[in-house]
Amino acid sequence: MALKRGFFLIIGLCSLILGLMGILLPLLPTVPFILLSAFCFARSNDRLHHWLVTHPWFAEGINQWQSKRALSRPLKRKAMLMSCLSFCVSIIIVPLMWVKIMLFSMMLVLLFFLWRIPELE
Repeated sequence: MALKRGFFLIIGLCSLILGLMGILLPLLPTVPFILLSAFCFARSNDRLHHWLVTHPWFAEGINQWQSKRALSRPLKRKAMLMSCLSFCVSIIIVPLMWVKIMLFSMMLVLLFFLWRIPELE
């Protein structure tokens, strides 16, 4: 049992680090890594799980997703806007045309994914 808890703790910490890096790096998604962290911490460390689900940056989205499998319209719009801004900065900075096209395509896929997430009433 301790091995299983340790496994979830390590995966949760790695996922949290990747999620935090995703705030600054446009190609690294934040939300899936933070949700994975919440899942792993719920199975390994009550203190870290509580910290994550009550953190001002992540609490609203995690709680909405865990309880309703949906997000509020303002949170969804914020995620779409920040993703768009992040990708656009990258597209402007990158000198290679094929990378610009790839980034634009990835942005469209991400925006489509976010758009398809159900909204809370």
